[in-house]
Amino acid sequence: MTLRPDQAMVSRFVPDGSRVLDLGCGRGSLMRYLMDRRGCTGTGVEIAPEAVVETISKGVPLIELDIDRELDEFGDKSYDVVVLSRVLQATYKPREVLSQMARIGSRCIVSVPNMGYWRHRWVLMRGHMPMSKELPHAWYDTPNIHLSTLADLEELFDVVGLDVWERQLFTPDGRLRNYPDRVANLMAANAIYVLTPRG
Repeated sequence: MTLRPDQAMVSRFVPDGSRVLDLGCGRGSLMRYLMDRRGCTGTGVEIAPEAVVETISKGVPLIELDIDRELDEFGDKSYDVVVLSRVLQATYKPREVLSQMARIGSRCIVSVPNMGYWRHRWVLMRGHMPMSKELPHAWYDTPNIHLSTLADLEELFDVVGLDVWERQLFTPDGRLRNYPDRVANLMAANAIYVLTPRG
């Protein structure tokens, strides 16, 4: 099964045999991979009808609900790992979603495009909204409603009580880069965060 580069990296941070909740699981590829290759159990969460059908056809356990409003359906610490892969920017209530993730899981993994990436800044300076591999939709046709820079996102993690255990930074073509902190927000096109609830 082929995974997106960010999903392949996310999978590395999921311990074998974990109980995983994949929020906004799309077509279920990551969850299926974790079940087959890593001995994980768990659940995908999705609301888009076509994705729901495909996820179920892959044999992935699925709950159809709105992650902005219905995550209180899950008990405290009911999963070992909660994944949110390239979905946070498309949620209406990012702070609430992150708070719920911290409540539900012992480890949270979040992958995001970085609006602070230098090419995006350059396009904005020329008077247009950026379109790129990370942000492939025109401004009037995008599912993304809360784009952020890495600096903004890390401040939000702190506000909701999530500590950054590890951060992986990527180029637009999915190559891992170890940028120094002082330039990470400018140079990284995408990032994956492994987070632990504080306390």
